[in-house]
Amino acid sequence: MSIWKYLFNLEERRNWWTRKMPDGPLRDYYETPFPARDIDWRQVDYLAIDFETTGLEASQDQILSVGYTTVRGDRLVLGDATHILIRPTVDIPEASAVVHGILDDRAAEAQPLDEVLPTILHALKGKALLAHHAAIEYEFLNHACQNLYGYPFLCPVVDTLALEVRQFRMQDQAIRSGDLRLAKARTRYGLPRYPAHNALTDALAAGELFLAQVAYRRTKRSLQLKDLIVVS
Repeated sequence: MSIWKYLFNLEERRNWWTRKMPDGPLRDYYETPFPARDIDWRQVDYLAIDFETTGLEASQDQILSVGYTTVRGDRLVLGDATHILIRPTVDIPEASAVVHGILDDRAAEAQPLDEVLPTILHALKGKALLAHHAAIEYEFLNHACQNLYGYPFLCPVVDTLALEVRQFRMQDQAIRSGDLRLAKARTRYGLPRYPAHNALTDALAAGELFLAQVAYRRTKRSLQLKDLIVVS
């Protein structure tokens, strides 16, 4: 099925899967059209989102928490800010617990993924997914949808890490180790430093970075969504 992305655009694939799948949270998500590629970026709603996980491999690791908020126009909608712990089905590895601070006793009281995923999909309806190194969130969402619903996850994606790479290339600058980390990227735009590895804090940090990136980007015409997305 991977050849589909070369033959059909994201909206065509959304329509196809909507006709195929049964009623449920994923179909509800797919029934809302994706944002149009050719509209001004400020007319698009984005969901700045971050996961904390047991590891980085979606096929074998699990989501432990999710944080997200809406980016609308040139501002973050903090009234939408949400943070949810998710109960894993395995013990949390010590190496990952040291990073995010989520321990087994705290995670045991959280909601299971099958209860949280519909909430995430509802929050994403009609929006573009926005994250720093967005491949992680995208792959974990896709794996979760495949496992729980039997169908893939699709969404237009804006990756602040990819936007930062483009900026380095436009300025013909070499990228050094650590330059693309979220905190380092924020520093270049004069944004404050936040504690890392809390899903909601990191989602807000990515949303603020995105707004700074588009504000500093100079083009001869106004930016459109297609100028920003990495999955389309």
